[in-house]
Amino acid sequence: MELTRRDALAALASGGIVVGSGAAALSQDDLRAAEETVDTEVDVDTLVAVAEVVYPSEAENVESFVRTYVAGRTTGRPDYRTGVAEALSAIDELARSWYDGPYSTLDQETRDSLLREMGVDAIDPDPGGSTAAQVRYFVVNELLYAFYTSPTGGELAGTENPIGHPGGTESYQRGPE
Repeated sequence: MELTRRDALAALASGGIVVGSGAAALSQDDLRAAEETVDTEVDVDTLVAVAEVVYPSEAENVESFVRTYVAGRTTGRPDYRTGVAEALSAIDELARSWYDGPYSTLDQETRDSLLREMGVDAIDPDPGGSTAAQVRYFVVNELLYAFYTSPTGGELAGTENPIGHPGGTESYQRGPE
């Protein structure tokens, strides 16, 4: 299933970031500018490499999706952007130390192993905690949130219309699939 820019925008909207027009919205021009400059402050290659590990293998067009989401999520939030950048830097430093290369160049199995060896899969997210807790907070949880709140990600995971979400009379009249 192909993740689209529209999926990233839907995930941003579910997190309270509105892209469009209006005083409280992030304009389309602002988002485009943020997408063009996000590489200067955030290691998008490493972020995409992490997404390829934590997203289901059926997900396609991950780079474009992640780039749009992180641009929208970090715009106007310098402290948050710094947290993301530092967490990604820590991942890359460990990859260079343990596996002699940047995280984004490692095979998917090794990338998964590195995250597990860091303890990212078992630690509670904490923006002020240990390196693993920060990676969990700023990178893994953000990527998973973006994926599962997007229409395509929700459909792939079977959560496109979760229990308690209004989906019309057809959704509650049919049995579980």
